[in-house]
Amino acid sequence: MNNLEIVKLDNFGRGICYVNDKITFVVNALPEEIVNIKITKEYKKYNEAVVTEYIKKSPKRVDSICPYYDLCGGCNLLHMKYEDTLKFKEDKLKSIIYKYAKIDKEIEMVASKDFNYRNKVTLKIKKKKVGYYMEATHRIVVIDKCPIAEEAINDFIEDIKYLNVNNGELVIRSNYNNELLLWIKTKDKIEPDIAYLKTKHKIAGIIVNDKVIDGDSSFIELINHQLFTVSYDSFFQINRDICAKLFNLVNEYIGDNEVILDLYCGVGTLGINASKNAKKTFGIEIVRNAVLNAITNAKINKRDNVYYMLGEASKCLPKIKEHLNTVIVDPPRAGLDKETINTLREFKPDKIIYISCDPMTLARDLGILKEFYNIKLIKGLDMFPYTHGIESFCVLDKVKE
Repeated sequence: MNNLEIVKLDNFGRGICYVNDKITFVVNALPEEIVNIKITKEYKKYNEAVVTEYIKKSPKRVDSICPYYDLCGGCNLLHMKYEDTLKFKEDKLKSIIYKYAKIDKEIEMVASKDFNYRNKVTLKIKKKKVGYYMEATHRIVVIDKCPIAEEAINDFIEDIKYLNVNNGELVIRSNYNNELLLWIKTKDKIEPDIAYLKTKHKIAGIIVNDKVIDGDSSFIELINHQLFTVSYDSFFQINRDICAKLFNLVNEYIGDNEVILDLYCGVGTLGINASKNAKKTFGIEIVRNAVLNAITNAKINKRDNVYYMLGEASKCLPKIKEHLNTVIVDPPRAGLDKETINTLREFKPDKIIYISCDPMTLARDLGILKEFYNIKLIKGLDMFPYTHGIESFCVLDKVKE
């Protein structure tokens, strides 16, 4: 297909053109570009395609700094200037919130450090080859570094061979002090050369299939002068810079002497951050290791007004007998389930701070909650630069009865 004009971008950062009036999504294409394309998949209502030749390039196009960009699929927007990716995300978030929640708000994007921001990566290992899966396949793109990963992680990639894994998966976490936590998932019987690896890297722990073989199962992370224990399998924000800005935002909207609930609390970061001037803070989490981390984190930050419960949000919430001033929700990608929304309606907290990693489920939930809450503020945070992902921060005030 030749000489097709890209008219706009979709929510995944793909260019949109039309082939015989059929919408066609083209990766690595920008508005106003004229391209030749090859259709890779045909569906009843749309096509997917790749560019075979750029006849006219957009002045906004930049050369990707990543040699694997055309193959990897981990990033979507490395062919755009960073400031243009922020404008794309601002427009995307505003459009989704208006379309699906009928909420028309001005939305500001909070910028991030653009490269070397990821403190966690998951690498595949096949026949000793190390890399990421090519998008929508199980074929490995062999890499020697990743421009969005922190430097400590990139420095370790060349030495992965000393773990002596033939086939499996490796999760690498790094912290503020460039220490590494290595989680190996494999069926191989392995004998890592730990002594050699420790001569070159700060290794806090090595875990093989949930068993610690060296060091510890966790390390310490530092955000805004607060310390957090993070286990190898616990959730923690992958962008330290934006995490710090998120903490500051939360504190802007928390009053003194409040009773706070941190739903989906993970290792306790948001609740502990908000608890400094609180009367009492509760945390609810379904992952056991995360709750254990959260209890430790409250102690090391000397917060004796924080209490945790292990279990599902809808089952733990009714156990809280005090009126909640603020509920912080940071749910998984699926958003809030119906039981949790109904329980929030029943408890009627004065304020909800909703943090989301998925604009679609956020819009769905705001569309329900707006019946009981005024949507005071929506901000986008660039937690995942050069991808189509957006973290959102929303403040909801209860409608006065």
